Amino acid sequence: MRIGMALFLLMAGMQTLAVAQQAVTGDPAGLAKGVIERQITAFLNDDAAAAYSFASPEIKSVFPNADRFFEMVKKSYGPVYRPGNYAFGRNQISPDGQVAFQEVLISAPDGKDWAVYYELKRQKDGSFAINGVRMKRETSSQGI
Repeated sequence: MRIGMALFLLMAGMQTLAVAQQAVTGDPAGLAKGVIERQITAFLNDDAAAAYSFASPEIKSVFPNADRFFEMVKKSYGPVYRPGNYAFGRNQISPDGQVAFQEVLISAPDGKDWAVYYELKRQKDGSFAINGVRMKRETSSQGI
């Protein structure tokens, strides 16, 4: 039994290292999309703490706790807080790989379409954190 537990712990540790290595060397656009996807999932699950965990230190300095952050998103970024359908659009990575820009096309539950532009900054551990969101009403869109 002890050998089984030791083997389990060793395998879990190796998997953790593999995930950490992917965060440092992985595809920046894929990593950025993953962060956005997990934050949207947190919003849909009303999980303020999880949604807040994807915010950059700069955002956290403006909104020092998860509840204030969550309320701001609900009030000012309704389509992000409660997207209907969404799809990833264009992306761009800075030449040094430290900043990712990702477009997300959202069809809100009220039927209005939005282009949402995320800026993500690479953190010391190699992961990305959301540093800003800008929304633009897409009046010419025919839906996603």
